[in-house]
Amino acid sequence: MRWALPPLIIAAVASAAAAQTMTQAEPITATQGQLLIASLPAGSHELTLDGTPVHVEPDGRFMAGVDRDFTGSKQLAWVMPDGSNAQAELKVQPRGWDISRLPARLATPANPTPEWLAQRAAEVAQIQAARAEPSAHDFWRQGWAWPASGRVSTHFGAQRIYGDTPASYHSGMDIAAPTGTPVVAPAAGVVRLATGPFSLEGNLVILDHGRGLHSAMLHLSKIDVTVGQTVQQGEKIGEIGTTGRSTGPHLHWGLSWNGVRVDPEALLPPLPAEAPAR
Repeated sequence: MRWALPPLIIAAVASAAAAQTMTQAEPITATQGQLLIASLPAGSHELTLDGTPVHVEPDGRFMAGVDRDFTGSKQLAWVMPDGSNAQAELKVQPRGWDISRLPARLATPANPTPEWLAQRAAEVAQIQAARAEPSAHDFWRQGWAWPASGRVSTHFGAQRIYGDTPASYHSGMDIAAPTGTPVVAPAAGVVRLATGPFSLEGNLVILDHGRGLHSAMLHLSKIDVTVGQTVQQGEKIGEIGTTGRSTGPHLHWGLSWNGVRVDPEALLPPLPAEAPAR
């Protein structure tokens, strides 16, 4: 199961302007929760986003994540190949978000026990450590593929309400499918975490796609990879399940860039139709 998306189309999905090479004073647009993939003139360097350094490849390719709740604009600045300074405005457009209502019993305990808090702190530390060191891998430059076949049951950015209490927004996309459905790597990556079950995430795998971009695959019933293993796009990493905090069998796929959560669904091609029965 391998459905590749050509690199230039990735840029087009991220933003129509992102498919073009940026030049000085040219504004570029993005939407809330977007992983922007764009290009500067080859040989550009010292790129920053609102003063924070952003890695740029020798051919000018770069990526940047926009927070789901950010409003307004950001400033991109870089040094041109001839040594001159350049900058461009990144205008962030708002999006509408779904509202998801879930049973109150699924909310994080209002008065968690010291034991639960200690367990959760240890789990969070493992997740943070898996994402702590950005690697030089360039797997993020390839196309993206669906990690599983199924129905998208919850989209990125949806506001979850447990009973009558609003909670944090949904930080990934959920693909509902029967337990045991194969889960594959949406892009090549190095396995940084493969463990569980955690109290919320269940059994999970974290893939490092390079330059601070990580996929987290949650609620797995089975894990088929080990830490340090390099997997190719379409390679099986586990199976869908309902471990951790879950209402039913599904895959939660979260994508983050240097700690900024972004929408993975926006990078995907249309889900291929099932082959007709014979």
